[in-house]
Amino acid sequence: MSSSVTMVFIDLAGSTAAYAALGNAQVADVIAKVTQWIGRVCEAHGGRTVKFLGDGVLAQFPHGADAVEAAVFMQLNHSERLEKWPEPLRMGLKIGMARGSVVQMADDVYGDPVNLAARLSDMAGAQTIWADESVVVQLREGREPSSRETHVDGERAAIEGARYRSLGMMRVRGLSQPHSVFQIEWSEDVSTDLMTVRGALHDIEASAGPVGGSIALAWLGNSKVYTVDDLPFSIGRIPDSGFVVSDQRVSRSHARIEFINGAFVLSDLSSFGTWVRFADNPGEVQLRRNQCVLHSTGEIALGASFSDFSAAVVAFSVGATEAAGRGSSSTRSLFND
Repeated sequence: MSSSVTMVFIDLAGSTAAYAALGNAQVADVIAKVTQWIGRVCEAHGGRTVKFLGDGVLAQFPHGADAVEAAVFMQLNHSERLEKWPEPLRMGLKIGMARGSVVQMADDVYGDPVNLAARLSDMAGAQTIWADESVVVQLREGREPSSRETHVDGERAAIEGARYRSLGMMRVRGLSQPHSVFQIEWSEDVSTDLMTVRGALHDIEASAGPVGGSIALAWLGNSKVYTVDDLPFSIGRIPDSGFVVSDQRVSRSHARIEFINGAFVLSDLSSFGTWVRFADNPGEVQLRRNQCVLHSTGEIALGASFSDFSAAVVAFSVGATEAAGRGSSSTRSLFND
């Protein structure tokens, strides 16, 4: 049977490092408790747990508003609780959601929304919620009431004032067409700059224009500003690169920045990967031969993650005339069970 639903994939970030630091038994017990808690949260918000996948959970919601409520509730509670946990166990949540038609077979679910939700979760980074456009359309238009008759006042207020930011069109690994992706903001501490609050989708396209007319990069003593006319260009260690980073872990042609549909898009072309983090969000986005939209300000780690203090880290600033200096380390806030 085919039906239109919102699929949500929730994954625990950093579980591999936790296993390495603390051993299998303790970490496995913590992951089991957290994923079971996630399942209960989904069910309490009108959803259904489709299956548990190691350190991840796949859930299904008939209504998008309930899915967003559940995701925001998870992030808020998880961040508070994990502040009390030891550092190796601070595994943040990466949440991706997508809406569309799926096929129900027995207790399992198949279809593009399932694959897209999983990919968005993987791309989003810890403590982040990414959603495809169809989920946001429902929040904007308010077409569907929640499946629950009553709501906690704080939860309903959070959904009525839901803030989300367009990240532009993204190419998602394993899917043939690019998708319009939004970040749903769940923390009151996040700056409201560049936030979009309950407007129509066409209002963004009509009024926002390009996401900055230039992008500035800085690494050590080297800095350069690129306008849209200068794109695309490559980042790599060879002299012919548009922006040169002479570190042995950086590939000869490590990454490419291009301007697509009004957004600056970073594509990883490397052997060892690229990591991105934004100044207003402590989560990291890991790129392995896929893409990420660059917005506001942040940093790009080439060939090694930010946890490696010796990694080559390039600062970027979109729409500015010069790149900001390297920012301070992100502060993790996770939740516990």
